[in-house]
Amino acid sequence: MPAKKLDFEQAMARLEEIVTLLERGDAPLEKALSLFEEGAGLMKQCSAALDKAEQQVSKLLAGPDGAVTKVPMEEMEQ
Repeated sequence: MPAKKLDFEQAMARLEEIVTLLERGDAPLEKALSLFEEGAGLMKQCSAALDKAEQQVSKLLAGPDGAVTKVPMEEMEQ
């Protein structure tokens, strides 16, 4: 597991790297387990970052009365 905390983009890039390594299937068992554990940690970190971003977007979408108006992402992109 990396010693320093990665930002979201770095964590996603490392996660993609890990998936590629595991998909090859040529890593010894201990290395594969280590990679899997690192990947699980990165998934948790990325998921938390996405949850935080979603909360920030919800705050930005709050109406004048403070009530949050949920808008599907598809509608926001139009």
